[in-house]
Amino acid sequence: MQIAQKNFYKKFLGRAGELKAGEYLKKKGYKILKTNYKTHVGEIDIIVEDDGVIVFVEVKTRSGQEFGSPSEAVTFKKQEKYYKVAQEFLVKEKKTDSICRFDVIEIENGQINHILDAFSM
Repeated sequence: MQIAQKNFYKKFLGRAGELKAGEYLKKKGYKILKTNYKTHVGEIDIIVEDDGVIVFVEVKTRSGQEFGSPSEAVTFKKQEKYYKVAQEFLVKEKKTDSICRFDVIEIENGQINHILDAFSM
């Protein structure tokens, strides 16, 4: 597969995973606040509210485990970036006193694994 085709496939797979994760969260009763929230620092896939808790969700989609489990891609360096983006969101939305958590949703071969409180800062 050529590089352009691989990049398109990765983006398509990732976007499909984010849509599936969003639907899953809605069915679980989460209130979607933002999707693909971007700042100059980076992006958070989905921001939801769960019983008054602001949840920053990173979605990782894979079609197989040749590169490890999806959640293994959420390295400490990426966690630091998510934290900075989350801080910007909380300041902008005047929610700095909110209780927050960081979740990861793995989607592998169509199966969802929701990791609650996957990491903290």
